[in-house]
Amino acid sequence: MGMTIAEKILAAHSGHDHVVPGQLIECATDWVLCHEITTPAALRMLEERGMDRVFDPEKIVAVPDHSVPAMNIKAAKMYQKLKSWVQEKGIRHFYDVGRGGIAHVVLENTGLIKPGQTLVSGDSHTCNAGALGCFATGVGSTDLAGAIYAGKVWFKVPETMLIRVTGEMQPGVTPKDLVLEVIKRIGADGANYLVMEWVGDTIDRMDMEGRFTLTNMAIEAGGKTGIVAVDNTTRAYLAERGVTPDQYTEYTSDPDASYKVVIDLDASKVEPTVAYPHIPSNGRVAGSDRIAVTHAYVGSCTNGRIGDLRDVARILKGRRVADGVQMIVVPATQAIWKQAAQEGLLEIFVDAGASVSYPSCGACLGMHSGVLGPDDVCISSSNRNFVGRMGDPTAQIYLASPATVAASAVAGYISDPREYNAEGGEAAD
Repeated sequence: MGMTIAEKILAAHSGHDHVVPGQLIECATDWVLCHEITTPAALRMLEERGMDRVFDPEKIVAVPDHSVPAMNIKAAKMYQKLKSWVQEKGIRHFYDVGRGGIAHVVLENTGLIKPGQTLVSGDSHTCNAGALGCFATGVGSTDLAGAIYAGKVWFKVPETMLIRVTGEMQPGVTPKDLVLEVIKRIGADGANYLVMEWVGDTIDRMDMEGRFTLTNMAIEAGGKTGIVAVDNTTRAYLAERGVTPDQYTEYTSDPDASYKVVIDLDASKVEPTVAYPHIPSNGRVAGSDRIAVTHAYVGSCTNGRIGDLRDVARILKGRRVADGVQMIVVPATQAIWKQAAQEGLLEIFVDAGASVSYPSCGACLGMHSGVLGPDDVCISSSNRNFVGRMGDPTAQIYLASPATVAASAVAGYISDPREYNAEGGEAAD
């Protein structure tokens, strides 16, 4: 029996020629990603046990991102703990406040994480990096401590779900809509502890930003990680970051690899999709209901990239955010913020009445920079809409693509972005 991409990577990192789903393995980690929220707890575990070391300071990437700049004294202390540890241990790959942004998006752009490698972090959206053909997953603080100390972590080899997407997406439909449609079909636990492997001609034509959106949301279906095989798009993306093919290993799934389930999706039939409260699988067609919104949020590790901001600017240009709607746009990294400024996107946002915030996780998880109050209704391009996720537990969170968020901000209620194809003026009839 052949192996999937994920199985091949785990076999190579555990000293086995072949692994099978359900097998327990001790897996070497190529990279450990750390931020200021979960890492301090892991460090305390190590310090309390006299295990205060790092397995390799060159293989750790540290990016404070959840609550930066610090919103209160507690947040400031967590930031200080991460920074002092970085300085003490000589960790070179440190993307400090003002030099980084959201950790997952910072990492994907560095050229550090490469195809065929393994990555763990104390953050559930670590699966984001799987778009590069690597095995990337979030772990708890205990496993994070072990990875920091020994460069190893225990895994049960996961089974794989094959998601085959074919056909041309309609104008106004984005990768976010595709993944919301898949989660709607399989449920929020439909990929529980599975690898979600994306294939098909739609994926072949998709840029890296779109692929990162797909793999980022694997966890919202219970997945262990998401993954996309390396192709010319991946290679070109890596080459732009100075990474050459001799620096990484490409794995492809064998023709006789075993899949727990196969999902076929016709992209041409997917419409702009909105996940209603309070679960990402509660998907409906955008504009099905005229639901008034008080907040519109564009950002997060799912959809705060430059292509996302361009989609938003296309809709906002020449228009205004509706009265009574607070719109916040958060570029995912400093580099994206700068590029958006150079392209004039930030000016479009401000002219439309939106607020542009510092690159961070911020309101995505209710930390700061746009926390929701009682009974607020927010349409968000982030990844999770659980009760209390973005603030008060009575608030309502609707997940959508950046384009749908922008259209809804202009209309004042959840809207179909296809009604805003032209720049400026009124929506199409």
